[in-house]
Amino acid sequence: MIPVTEILLNLRRCITNIEIGDILEILIIAYLVYHIMLWIKTTRAWALLKGLVVILAFWFAALMMDMNTILWMFKNIFGFAVTALIVVLQPEIRKALEDLGKKNILGSILPFERNMKNESGSFNVKTVNEIVRACVEMSKVKTGALIVIEQKQSLSEYERTGIEVDGLVTSQLLINIFEHNTPLHDGAVIVRGNRVTYATCYLPLTANDAISKEVGTRHRAGVGISEATDSVTVIVSEQTGKISVAYDGNLQRNFDEERLRERLLQFGQGVQPEQKKQKIRIKMGKGSKV
Repeated sequence: MIPVTEILLNLRRCITNIEIGDILEILIIAYLVYHIMLWIKTTRAWALLKGLVVILAFWFAALMMDMNTILWMFKNIFGFAVTALIVVLQPEIRKALEDLGKKNILGSILPFERNMKNESGSFNVKTVNEIVRACVEMSKVKTGALIVIEQKQSLSEYERTGIEVDGLVTSQLLINIFEHNTPLHDGAVIVRGNRVTYATCYLPLTANDAISKEVGTRHRAGVGISEATDSVTVIVSEQTGKISVAYDGNLQRNFDEERLRERLLQFGQGVQPEQKKQKIRIKMGKGSKV
Protein backbone atom coordinates (compact mmCIF):
# COMPACT_ATOMS: atom_id res chain seq x y z
CA MET A 1 0.00 0.00 0.00
CA ILE A 2 1.39 3.44 -0.98
CA PRO A 3 1.90 5.72 2.05
CA VAL A 4 -0.23 8.84 2.26
CA THR A 5 2.85 11.04 2.58
CA GLU A 6 4.20 9.73 -0.73
CA ILE A 7 0.89 10.44 -2.46
CA LEU A 8 0.89 13.98 -1.07
CA LEU A 9 4.49 14.52 -2.21
CA ASN A 10 3.68 13.32 -5.73
CA LEU A 11 0.59 15.54 -5.82
CA ARG A 12 2.60 18.55 -4.66
CA ARG A 13 5.26 17.83 -7.29
CA CYS A 14 2.59 17.72 -10.03
CA ILE A 15 1.02 20.98 -8.86
CA THR A 16 4.35 22.80 -8.81
CA ASN A 17 5.05 21.64 -12.39
CA ILE A 18 1.76 23.01 -13.73
CA GLU A 19 2.17 26.09 -15.89
CA ILE A 20 -0.33 28.71 -17.06
CA GLY A 21 -0.44 27.09 -20.50
CA ASP A 22 -1.50 23.78 -18.94
CA ILE A 23 -4.35 25.44 -17.04
CA LEU A 24 -5.47 27.26 -20.19
CA GLU A 25 -5.34 24.02 -22.17
CA ILE A 26 -7.51 22.23 -19.59
CA LEU A 27 -10.07 25.04 -19.64
CA ILE A 28 -10.23 25.03 -23.44
CA ILE A 29 -10.68 21.26 -23.61
CA ALA A 30 -13.36 21.36 -20.91
CA TYR A 31 -15.19 24.15 -22.76
CA LEU A 32 -15.06 22.27 -26.07
CA VAL A 33 -16.18 18.96 -24.54
CA TYR A 34 -19.08 20.67 -22.74
CA HIS A 35 -20.39 22.41 -25.87
CA ILE A 36 -19.87 19.31 -28.02
CA MET A 37 -22.00 17.31 -25.55
CA LEU A 38 -24.68 20.03 -25.63
CA TRP A 39 -24.65 19.94 -29.44
CA ILE A 40 -24.79 16.13 -29.54
CA LYS A 41 -27.80 16.06 -27.21
CA THR A 42 -29.87 18.22 -29.60
CA THR A 43 -29.09 16.21 -32.75
CA ARG A 44 -29.42 12.69 -34.08
CA ALA A 45 -25.88 12.12 -32.82
CA TRP A 46 -27.30 11.55 -29.32
CA ALA A 47 -28.98 8.30 -30.39
CA LEU A 48 -25.86 7.31 -32.34
CA LEU A 49 -23.72 8.03 -29.28
CA LYS A 50 -25.80 5.66 -27.17
CA GLY A 51 -25.41 3.00 -29.85
CA LEU A 52 -21.66 3.68 -29.89
CA VAL A 53 -21.49 3.11 -26.13
CA VAL A 54 -23.08 -0.31 -26.62
CA ILE A 55 -20.52 -1.17 -29.32
CA LEU A 56 -17.63 -0.04 -27.10
CA ALA A 57 -18.95 -2.16 -24.25
CA PHE A 58 -19.07 -5.14 -26.61
CA TRP A 59 -15.50 -4.38 -27.75
CA PHE A 60 -14.31 -4.19 -24.13
CA ALA A 61 -15.90 -7.55 -23.37
CA ALA A 62 -14.19 -9.05 -26.43
CA LEU A 63 -10.88 -7.56 -25.26
CA MET A 64 -11.23 -9.02 -21.78
CA MET A 65 -12.04 -12.49 -23.16
CA ASP A 66 -9.35 -12.43 -25.89
CA MET A 67 -11.77 -12.80 -28.80
CA ASN A 68 -9.10 -12.19 -31.43
CA THR A 69 -11.36 -12.50 -34.48
CA ILE A 70 -13.82 -9.92 -33.19
CA LEU A 71 -10.96 -7.60 -32.20
CA TRP A 72 -9.48 -7.94 -35.70
CA MET A 73 -12.87 -7.04 -37.21
CA PHE A 74 -13.14 -3.98 -34.96
CA LYS A 75 -9.65 -2.85 -35.92
CA ASN A 76 -10.30 -3.05 -39.67
CA ILE A 77 -13.83 -1.62 -39.62
CA PHE A 78 -12.97 1.37 -37.40
CA GLY A 79 -11.61 3.53 -40.25
CA PHE A 80 -14.69 3.00 -42.41
CA ALA A 81 -16.99 3.59 -39.43
CA VAL A 82 -15.53 7.07 -38.79
CA THR A 83 -16.08 8.04 -42.45
CA ALA A 84 -19.63 6.66 -42.39
CA LEU A 85 -20.35 8.60 -39.18
CA ILE A 86 -19.23 11.87 -40.79
CA VAL A 87 -21.47 11.21 -43.81
CA VAL A 88 -24.49 10.39 -41.63
CA LEU A 89 -24.03 13.48 -39.46
CA GLN A 90 -23.17 15.82 -42.34
CA PRO A 91 -26.30 18.03 -41.92
CA GLU A 92 -25.73 18.37 -38.16
CA ILE A 93 -22.02 19.12 -38.58
CA ARG A 94 -22.79 21.76 -41.22
CA LYS A 95 -25.43 23.37 -38.97
CA ALA A 96 -22.97 23.43 -36.04
CA LEU A 97 -20.31 25.15 -38.17
CA GLU A 98 -22.89 27.66 -39.43
CA ASP A 99 -23.93 28.43 -35.85
CA LEU A 100 -20.28 28.93 -34.95
CA GLY A 101 -19.86 31.31 -37.88
CA LYS A 102 -22.94 33.29 -36.84
CA LYS A 103 -21.27 34.12 -33.52
CA ASN A 104 -18.96 36.40 -35.55
CA ILE A 105 -15.97 35.94 -33.24
CA LEU A 106 -13.64 37.56 -35.80
CA GLY A 107 -15.93 40.55 -36.15
CA SER A 108 -14.59 42.18 -32.98
CA ILE A 109 -10.97 41.55 -34.00
CA LEU A 110 -10.63 42.10 -37.74
CA PRO A 111 -11.41 45.64 -39.00
CA PHE A 112 -12.63 44.49 -42.43
CA GLU A 113 -15.23 42.27 -40.73
CA ARG A 114 -16.59 45.32 -38.93
CA ASN A 115 -16.69 47.27 -42.18
CA MET A 116 -18.64 44.48 -43.86
CA LYS A 117 -21.13 44.55 -41.02
CA ASN A 118 -21.62 48.30 -41.29
CA GLU A 119 -22.01 48.12 -45.05
CA SER A 120 -24.73 45.47 -44.91
CA GLY A 121 -27.97 46.62 -46.51
CA SER A 122 -30.26 48.14 -43.92
CA PHE A 123 -33.81 49.08 -44.77
CA ASN A 124 -35.58 52.26 -43.71
CA VAL A 125 -39.03 52.94 -42.28
CA LYS A 126 -40.49 53.63 -45.73
CA THR A 127 -39.41 50.18 -46.94
CA VAL A 128 -40.94 48.56 -43.86
CA ASN A 129 -44.22 50.39 -44.45
CA GLU A 130 -44.28 49.32 -48.10
CA ILE A 131 -43.68 45.66 -47.20
CA VAL A 132 -46.34 45.77 -44.46
CA ARG A 133 -48.86 47.45 -46.77
CA ALA A 134 -48.25 44.87 -49.49
CA CYS A 135 -48.57 41.93 -47.08
CA VAL A 136 -51.81 43.28 -45.59
CA GLU A 137 -53.34 43.82 -49.03
CA MET A 138 -52.28 40.34 -50.22
CA SER A 139 -53.60 38.86 -46.98
CA LYS A 140 -57.06 40.30 -47.64
CA VAL A 141 -57.33 38.58 -51.04
CA LYS A 142 -55.32 35.48 -50.00
CA THR A 143 -52.44 36.00 -52.40
CA GLY A 144 -49.49 33.84 -51.40
CA ALA A 145 -46.19 35.67 -50.86
CA LEU A 146 -42.66 34.87 -49.72
CA ILE A 147 -40.45 37.90 -49.00
CA VAL A 148 -36.88 37.33 -47.77
CA ILE A 149 -35.14 40.35 -46.24
CA GLU A 150 -31.36 40.14 -46.27
CA GLN A 151 -29.44 41.15 -43.15
CA LYS A 152 -25.71 40.61 -42.49
CA GLN A 153 -25.29 37.37 -44.44
CA SER A 154 -25.37 37.60 -48.22
CA LEU A 155 -28.19 35.87 -50.10
CA SER A 156 -26.37 35.92 -53.46
CA GLU A 157 -26.29 32.11 -53.49
CA TYR A 158 -30.10 32.08 -53.62
CA GLU A 159 -30.39 35.07 -55.95
CA ARG A 160 -28.73 33.02 -58.69
CA THR A 161 -31.82 30.79 -58.78
CA GLY A 162 -34.15 33.68 -59.60
CA ILE A 163 -34.72 36.52 -62.06
CA GLU A 164 -33.20 39.96 -61.51
CA VAL A 165 -35.62 42.77 -60.71
CA ASP A 166 -33.54 45.55 -59.10
CA GLY A 167 -36.39 47.85 -58.23
CA LEU A 168 -37.22 50.09 -55.29
CA VAL A 169 -39.39 48.34 -52.72
CA THR A 170 -42.99 49.48 -53.10
CA SER A 171 -46.23 47.79 -52.18
CA GLN A 172 -47.41 47.96 -55.82
CA LEU A 173 -44.28 46.18 -57.04
CA LEU A 174 -44.58 43.38 -54.47
CA ILE A 175 -48.30 42.90 -55.14
CA ASN A 176 -47.69 42.76 -58.90
CA ILE A 177 -44.91 40.21 -58.49
CA PHE A 178 -47.03 37.82 -56.42
CA GLU A 179 -50.25 38.32 -58.40
CA HIS A 180 -51.70 35.04 -59.70
CA ASN A 181 -50.73 33.98 -63.23
CA THR A 182 -47.86 36.47 -63.50
CA PRO A 183 -44.39 35.28 -64.64
CA LEU A 184 -42.70 36.13 -61.31
CA HIS A 185 -45.30 35.01 -58.77
CA ASP A 186 -43.81 31.56 -58.13
CA GLY A 187 -40.92 31.50 -55.66
CA ALA A 188 -39.43 34.02 -53.25
CA VAL A 189 -38.56 37.69 -53.53
CA ILE A 190 -35.25 38.86 -52.03
CA VAL A 191 -35.00 42.34 -50.55
CA ARG A 192 -31.59 43.92 -49.97
CA GLY A 193 -31.66 47.27 -48.25
CA ASN A 194 -34.45 49.27 -49.90
CA ARG A 195 -34.52 47.37 -53.20
CA VAL A 196 -36.10 44.20 -54.53
CA THR A 197 -33.10 42.45 -56.09
CA TYR A 198 -34.47 39.12 -57.40
CA ALA A 199 -37.76 37.26 -57.73
CA THR A 200 -38.80 33.62 -58.29
CA CYS A 201 -35.89 32.46 -56.11
CA TYR A 202 -35.79 28.88 -54.83
CA LEU A 203 -35.14 28.42 -51.10
CA PRO A 204 -34.06 25.39 -49.05
CA LEU A 205 -36.86 23.58 -47.22
CA THR A 206 -36.57 23.00 -43.50
CA ALA A 207 -36.16 19.46 -42.19
CA ASN A 208 -37.37 20.45 -38.71
CA ASP A 209 -39.55 17.62 -37.40
CA ALA A 210 -41.18 19.96 -34.86
CA ILE A 211 -43.11 21.66 -37.66
CA SER A 212 -46.36 19.99 -38.61
CA LYS A 213 -46.36 17.91 -41.77
CA GLU A 214 -49.47 19.82 -42.83
CA VAL A 215 -47.52 23.06 -43.24
CA GLY A 216 -47.11 24.00 -46.89
CA THR A 217 -43.97 24.42 -48.96
CA ARG A 218 -44.04 28.22 -48.73
CA HIS A 219 -43.75 28.18 -44.93
CA ARG A 220 -41.16 25.39 -44.97
CA ALA A 221 -39.06 27.40 -47.40
CA GLY A 222 -39.35 30.46 -45.17
CA VAL A 223 -38.14 28.52 -42.13
CA GLY A 224 -35.46 26.79 -44.22
CA ILE A 225 -33.81 30.03 -45.37
CA SER A 226 -33.95 31.38 -41.81
CA GLU A 227 -32.06 28.29 -40.62
CA ALA A 228 -29.36 28.69 -43.28
CA THR A 229 -28.92 32.49 -42.95
CA ASP A 230 -29.76 35.38 -40.60
CA SER A 231 -32.44 36.69 -42.97
CA VAL A 232 -36.00 37.60 -42.00
CA THR A 233 -38.80 36.06 -44.07
CA VAL A 234 -42.36 37.34 -44.28
CA ILE A 235 -44.89 34.77 -45.50
CA VAL A 236 -48.48 35.29 -46.58
CA SER A 237 -50.57 32.14 -46.73
CA GLU A 238 -52.41 31.51 -49.99
CA GLN A 239 -55.05 29.37 -48.27
CA THR A 240 -55.75 31.29 -45.06
CA GLY A 241 -54.33 34.76 -45.78
CA LYS A 242 -52.46 34.71 -42.45
CA ILE A 243 -49.14 36.54 -42.19
CA SER A 244 -46.14 34.79 -40.63
CA VAL A 245 -42.53 35.72 -39.91
CA ALA A 246 -39.63 33.25 -39.93
CA TYR A 247 -36.32 34.00 -38.25
CA ASP A 248 -33.52 31.81 -36.86
CA GLY A 249 -35.47 28.63 -37.56
CA ASN A 250 -38.59 29.83 -35.71
CA LEU A 251 -41.97 30.49 -37.29
CA GLN A 252 -44.39 32.94 -35.68
CA ARG A 253 -47.87 33.32 -37.10
CA ASN A 254 -50.98 35.49 -37.09
CA PHE A 255 -49.34 38.90 -37.46
CA ASP A 256 -51.58 41.90 -37.87
CA GLU A 257 -50.49 45.15 -39.50
CA GLU A 258 -49.15 46.87 -36.38
CA ARG A 259 -47.39 43.83 -34.99
CA LEU A 260 -45.72 43.09 -38.33
CA ARG A 261 -44.53 46.69 -38.67
CA GLU A 262 -43.13 46.65 -35.14
CA ARG A 263 -41.28 43.40 -35.74
CA LEU A 264 -39.72 44.51 -39.03
CA LEU A 265 -38.67 47.84 -37.52
CA GLN A 266 -36.88 45.92 -34.78
CA PHE A 267 -34.89 44.04 -37.38
CA GLY A 268 -34.23 47.21 -39.39
CA GLN A 269 -32.73 48.86 -36.31
CA GLY A 270 -30.57 45.79 -35.65
CA VAL A 271 -32.65 44.79 -32.62
CA GLN A 272 -33.36 41.10 -32.83
CA PRO A 273 -36.59 40.17 -31.04
CA GLU A 274 -36.32 37.52 -28.38
CA GLN A 275 -36.84 34.10 -29.88
CA LYS A 276 -38.07 31.01 -28.13
CA LYS A 277 -35.38 28.41 -27.67
CA GLN A 278 -37.62 25.60 -28.76
CA LYS A 279 -38.98 25.36 -32.27
CA ILE A 280 -42.61 26.38 -32.57
CA ARG A 281 -44.94 23.57 -33.49
CA ILE A 282 -47.73 24.69 -35.79
CA LYS A 283 -51.06 23.17 -34.85
CA MET A 284 -53.58 23.11 -37.64
CA GLY A 285 -56.77 21.36 -38.51
CA LYS A 286 -56.58 18.02 -40.22
CA GLY A 287 -56.28 18.35 -43.98
CA SER A 288 -55.71 22.12 -43.86
CA LYS A 289 -53.13 23.84 -46.03
CA VAL A 290 -51.19 27.06 -45.97
